[in-house]
Amino acid sequence: MCRRTVTFQPETRPENKRWSRTALQAALHYGGSALALLLLFHFLPGKKVWQTLSELPPRLWILVLAGYLATHCLGVGKWRLMVNSAGSGMNYLQAARCYFAGLFGSLFLPSLIGGDILRAALAMRYGKTKAGVLLGSFLDRIVDFAGLCVLAGTGALLVPGALQPQSRLVFLWIAAAAIGGLLIIALAIALVPIRRLSFRMRRRAASLRRAGRSMARRPHLMLLALAISVTAQLCFILLSIQLAEACGLRLPFRAWLFAWPLAKISAAIPVTQGGIGVREAALVGLLLPFGAPAVLTVAAGLAWEAIVITGGLASGLFSLLAGRAPSTARTSAG
Repeated sequence: MCRRTVTFQPETRPENKRWSRTALQAALHYGGSALALLLLFHFLPGKKVWQTLSELPPRLWILVLAGYLATHCLGVGKWRLMVNSAGSGMNYLQAARCYFAGLFGSLFLPSLIGGDILRAALAMRYGKTKAGVLLGSFLDRIVDFAGLCVLAGTGALLVPGALQPQSRLVFLWIAAAAIGGLLIIALAIALVPIRRLSFRMRRRAASLRRAGRSMARRPHLMLLALAISVTAQLCFILLSIQLAEACGLRLPFRAWLFAWPLAKISAAIPVTQGGIGVREAALVGLLLPFGAPAVLTVAAGLAWEAIVITGGLASGLFSLLAGRAPSTARTSAG
């Protein structure tokens, strides 16, 4: 009688593949940041950059870090305003834990979007509706982008002599693209035939529509969120100017108002870790027409990155401690 030998092969676990892909993406992003910084220091005197950073007083570091974290408290209120207007129903401490967890995650996850994903994932454990969390978080990021464009556009209008007419047209194209993208999303949501979707997808689409209608009933909240976003970004610019002037870089405020928001937008490009390296290179190019020495610009940019990294670590610690508070008890998300 012939016997067949059956060989059992271990199954490939999707979790292992997912972790391997995540580790590879993280390595590529960290490598991109390292490459960008190496290129900057290849063309600039690195010793002068580090010497400039070493001369910054410790008291300034502490004050700027405190201002950075305090300004993000405005961000907590803005994000909570957006997700709660969509029906999530989170209290301030729950929103703060999710927000600062996302700020911590942006240090390790691809670009700023990775932090947004972590923030939304944690918020789903607290929010009454997952659709409200997702829609509110998405619109919160759109509001932040719009706030940066408003500041950069205002700066461009204030410094017409330093910009070519073709450069100013870029802002019109950015505004047109943003409005067009929002219109396409709105039309897609309104015209998608829900009856043709699966039952599970119909439930999700219905939840998103309910969240959208909840926000549409209070359009003034979007303007309030935009005002908070612009205020917070202005605070970040003023804090960054304090570091830059301590490094010896003194420029008109309108130059920072133009260059700083655009450099921050460039940091959202998912090619480096948290935009490190890309932001500094963009800042050098944007401030060069205003007579800013590249060495001092890089030093000021790296000083701000140090504040961002330290603030992210402090945010992670706060999120961990806040998770133990009784007022952050979970609520069921539907």
